[in-house]
This record gives sequence, C-alpha cells and structure tokens, in this order.
Amino acid sequence: MVRLRSLRNKLLGVIALVMLPAVLVSIATIIVYDLHVYEQTITDDMTTQAELLGHMSAPALSFDDARLAHENLALLRLRPKVNAGAIYDAHGRLFARYAAQRDTAGVPAQPGQEGFRIEAGKLQLFKRITDNGELLGTVYLRAEYEVLERLLDYILIGIVAGILALICAWLVSRRLNSVITRPILSIADVARDVIATGDVSRRAPRLGQDEVAELADSFNKMLAEIEIRKRELETSNREIARESEQRREAQQEVMRLNQELEQRVHERTLQLEMANRELAMAMEEAKSANQAKSAFLSSMSHELRTPLNAILGFAQILTSDKLPSTLAQKKEFANHILKSGRHLLTLINEILDLAKIESGAVALSMEPVGLPDILQECEAMMAPLAAQRGIRLLFPDRCTINVTADRTRLKQVLLNLLSNAIKYNREGGAVVADCTQSAPGLLRISVQDTGMGLKAEQVRMLFQPFNRLGQEAGVEEGTGIGLVVTKRLVELMGGTIGVSSSPGVGSMFWVELKTTEPVPLPVPGPASPALAGLPVPERDSVTLLYVEDNPANLKLVQEIIRFRPELRLLSAPDGQLGLELARAHRPDLVLLDINLPGMSGFDMLRQMRADPRTAAIPAIALTANAMPRDVERGIAAGFSRYLIKPINIDEFTEAINATLSTTMSGTTERQAHPQPERKQ
Repeated sequence: MVRLRSLRNKLLGVIALVMLPAVLVSIATIIVYDLHVYEQTITDDMTTQAELLGHMSAPALSFDDARLAHENLALLRLRPKVNAGAIYDAHGRLFARYAAQRDTAGVPAQPGQEGFRIEAGKLQLFKRITDNGELLGTVYLRAEYEVLERLLDYILIGIVAGILALICAWLVSRRLNSVITRPILSIADVARDVIATGDVSRRAPRLGQDEVAELADSFNKMLAEIEIRKRELETSNREIARESEQRREAQQEVMRLNQELEQRVHERTLQLEMANRELAMAMEEAKSANQAKSAFLSSMSHELRTPLNAILGFAQILTSDKLPSTLAQKKEFANHILKSGRHLLTLINEILDLAKIESGAVALSMEPVGLPDILQECEAMMAPLAAQRGIRLLFPDRCTINVTADRTRLKQVLLNLLSNAIKYNREGGAVVADCTQSAPGLLRISVQDTGMGLKAEQVRMLFQPFNRLGQEAGVEEGTGIGLVVTKRLVELMGGTIGVSSSPGVGSMFWVELKTTEPVPLPVPGPASPALAGLPVPERDSVTLLYVEDNPANLKLVQEIIRFRPELRLLSAPDGQLGLELARAHRPDLVLLDINLPGMSGFDMLRQMRADPRTAAIPAIALTANAMPRDVERGIAAGFSRYLIKPINIDEFTEAINATLSTTMSGTTERQAHPQPERKQ
C-alpha cells in the first residue's frame, strides 16, 4: 500500500525543495541579467542609429533636400527590427518618413519629447538634430521590443529545468532509500505489527552502525521494558478490578447515604423555610408593636400631661396672691386636683400592672369566687360613672355559679371591661352584663355596650400592646394597655377572652373561666372604721420619725399627722441624721424613704437592725420605687410595710395604726409576762 506521506516521499520532497529553489534562483538571475543586457543593447543601438540618421540628414534639412532625407531613411530596410522612421524639420513638420511593409501604424504627425518610450509593445525614440548648437530637426524611430517574448522563452526554459531537477531528486532518493529510509521503515513496520497484534516480543533488525541502528536498539529495549510492564500491568489490572468492585459497592452505599442526606436536607430546608416564615411574621408583628409603642408614647405624654395640667394649674391658683378665690372655689379646686391626681395614679398603676405581668411578677391566689358578690361590687362602683353619661347598667340576677380565679384580679378584669363599655358608649346608651354556661365546666361572662362598634381591622389589633381601641390620642382618656393587662390576667387565671363587634351597633367582650362547686361564704362581721383601721393603743404620746429629703413630701406627711394629736413627728433630711435621731429619741415607728442623699433607706435600716438601741423599732418604707422587684426587695430587707407614693391617706393611716398596734401589743405582753431573772 502506497503511503502518500511516507518517509521516502518526505525525503524526495526535501531533495526537491532544496534543488528546485536553487534552479529557479539561477534561472531568474540569468533572465534578469539577459533582459537588462537586451534592453541596454537595443537602446544603445537605437540611439546610435538615430544619431547617424541625424548626421546624414543634417545637410538635407539645411538645403531642404527631401529626396536625400528619404534615401537616408531607406537605409533602415537593412534593420528588420525597425518598423518605421521619420525626419521632422525645425518647425516640427514631417520632412521625410519610412515604414516597413509589415507596419501599418504610420508615424506621428509631430515630434514628441526627446527620449525613449514604450507603446503597444514597440520601442519609440525621438532624437533632436543639431548643428553647432542650432536645432535642425528631429529623428523618429520605432522598433520591435521583444522583452515579453524573451521572458516567455526563459519561463519555458525554467519549467524544463525544474522538471529535470525533480527527476534528478527522485533518482537520488531511490539510491538513498537503502541507506537511510530502509532501516527506519523496518522499525516502523515492527511498530505497526506490535500495535496491530499486541505482540511485544517482536524485535526490529539492526542495519548498519549509525544513529538509526542505535534507534533500533533503543526501540528493542523499549519493547522489552513494555513486555515486563505489560505483565505487571495485567497483575495490577486484576487487583484494580477487585478494588473497582469494592469501590462500586462503596459507591452504592454512598449513593444510598446521599439519598438519605438529601431527604434530611430537604426536611431541614422545609423546617428552615417554616422558621423563616415564622421569623418574618414575628418581625412584622414586632414592627407593628413598635409602631404601636411609638403611638403609645405620644398618647402617654398627652394622657399624663392632661391631669398634671389640672393639678399644677389649680395648685398655682390656690398659691397665687394675684388670683384670690373664695372658700367654695378653693374646695372646688382641691376636688379637681384630687380627681386629676387619682386619674394620674390610675394611669401609672396600669403601666405598672403591665410591667408586673411582663416580668412574671404577678402572684395569683386561685380560689372559688362567687360571681354574685363580684358583680354587685362592680355595679356599685360603675354606677356613678354611668350616671354621669346617662347610661343604663343592666346586671343579671341569676349568676349563682362560682368560678376558679383570683378574686382581686377578676374584679379588676370586670371593672376594666365595664369602664371601657361606659367610656366608648354613646350618650344615653346601655351596658348589659350577663353570664352563660358556654360548655361543661366553663362559664362565659359577657359585657355588651351600644357604642359605635369596631371594624374588623380594629378587632384584629385590639389586644396588642398600646392599642387604644382604634381611637386617636386625645379622644378618650386612657393608656391603651388596659385590655392587654386584662387579657393576660385572664390567661394567667386559665381562662380566655374574646370580642365580637358590629360597626354602628356595639361591641361585646366576654371572658370564659372554669367553674367550681359553690362554697358557703363566711358571714361578714362588723365593718372596721374606714379611716382609722386598727385602733392605736392608748398612750399619751407616740413618736414617729420621718426621714425624707423632699420638703413637699415632708410637708404633706406633717399635715396628715397634724390631725392626729396623739402622734409626735420628728423629721430628718438624710439617713445619717435620721439614724442619730433614732438612737437619741427611740421613736415608736420610722417612716423611711429609699432614695436618700448619702445613705439610702436600705443602708439606714441595716444599721438600725445592727444597733441594739434601734433594732426593735419597726420601719415602714414610703417611696416612689413601685416596681415589683422593688417591693420584694423592701419586704425582704425587713420593712414591716411598703407604701408607694403618691400617698393614699386611708392606706397610710391604716399602715401606721396596724404597725403601732402590733408593736405595742407585743410590748404590753412582754411587760405582763416578764422573763425570770437568772441567778448569778
């Protein structure tokens, strides 16, 4: 089989590529040189011929002898390469001419610029005739320009020479085949057999003692190495096949584990997506709560400033000399101050209630609570408020079931619902309280009003913190957190709260609590005095020590004590002086503020308990620190009572009377039963 790109053909090509350019360069050099010589020769010959004709024709031009000029031109017949000739006088008129028989072009009518030119394959020459510097005329010659014919002849010669060079190269390559290509081709034949059959035991013959022979030896060594490696590879392949089977089994196990992992990832992804949705909802709720809180702060500022405005305004009138007022007006102004102060205290208590619930500091006393008494008390407390707006209160007379709840907190819940029903009712409307058995073991207490009702959006956001029943700030008094406190108190008591409302008709709030069996209520004894509380044992004088750094608060307590002639009040502006007065006067009771300059109320109480002279003196905290943790800390520190400012006079009087009564009763008992003296 002939291989077009075999080594032999490549060798022939190399020889041809070496010889052929050399031949072509040689021929081209000869052609260029010959054409240059030819052109130089013909131009020199034409110039000489023109000068000769001009010299011979000068007398004819001088004597106007046209015949002589024609005879001179007729001599051009002896030059077959010259096709035509002409002589022009000094004025450029044709004087004589010559044309060969084969020429049909004629001569120019006027002489051209002196020199050579080539037109239509003809070489033309214009040569001026002068005599002693005088222009006599012009000679014109036209001859054959055979450069193209000579070039074609040389190209043909070059082709023949190239063919002869290729033939020589082929003959040389045949001779070199046995010397160069045969050893290499023998190695190639062995390599093809090895590739085709896979028999690496074959060996290439060594021909000669040159580099090709060394190549054959290296090739044979390579085949021997390949044979050894092949046997090792077959052994390794068997081992790899065994390992591959093991990998396949391991891969199947990995695929199974991957499927389980994908399933787990899918489950975790679903859980994460659910968590993200819950987080987004929580963030949205937090955003809504923050917006409501911002609105609450604005509303709270208004609500707190409103009663403060009345308190400070009427107080300024009472203390102003420029605004005289009658005794009746002073009493009226004082009532306004008292009403505004109580309203301000209610606002603060609502905020404190929410703080207690949020911190988990609310302690409930769950017990069976009879509804008739609770509803009767609520009706009595709400009746004056309803009467001011002409609103009728309708309470049931058939609710005899007991519920499990904290009595105080249940009363707070019902009062809040009734207060809202009156506050957001229309003038002359009605509030209906009712109770029904909603399910076995559950009692629903409902409060329905005839107000403007709530929209669905208002109902949805009703129990969120700081929401004011959808009302704008200033429309109705209140903090907007009463319903939040109510809802959480109900939930702490194990109940539920809900609402249904129709715009323009009214709203109904309901509370569901667990029922319990009725229990007999204890028969109430005689009522205790409203203000005095427990009576103080009779003594000529009872000394109180009040440690307070605020002069206004001190003045208030002094005015309260002034109506109790049996009480003597000592005062101190700081804890250090109060401690010294307590040691010096041994008061029966100490009223102690917490936030004092230099020494706090807790520090003073600690030093009193450490001193035997003052260790037994009871102390009542009278402070504005009203948070649940503050109250717990005060009781734990050893205060017998913890009163929160602003002072409620009834509570204040009852705390003093109860503490003094307990202390003096213990003293009387110790005096009646003295301890026996120890014998020395």
